[in-house]
Amino acid sequence: MLSIGSVVLGVEDVPRAAAFWTEALGYAPREEMEADWVVLTPADGPGVQLSLGRSETPVQEHPRIHLDLYAGDAADQAAEVERLVSLGARRVDWDLYPDDADFVVLADPDGNRFCVIDTGAHGGP
Repeated sequence: MLSIGSVVLGVEDVPRAAAFWTEALGYAPREEMEADWVVLTPADGPGVQLSLGRSETPVQEHPRIHLDLYAGDAADQAAEVERLVSLGARRVDWDLYPDDADFVVLADPDGNRFCVIDTGAHGGP
């Protein structure tokens, strides 16, 4: 049986991306960071790894794959969005929001899109 070992994001600047994602998620580099690659792991135990690799491919406006970060409720979601923006994320003017959206679309410092989900909006994940 296979399992997901790592989610990989292409980034322009590996050290900048690593600084953002370690603060955003409470992760730490698994080993010494290279100029073009790093694997981040949860600092407090097991979990999904986030690998960051240097890429020259442009960011997709509507990416086919993205991260969903779970927040507990609307207040937690709002606080996390503000925290992530203070770390360097930016809000995305997303043209595909439904009327009852339980998610906020952000972009990391390299432009990779991700969502912050209010898991309390529709009964949880």
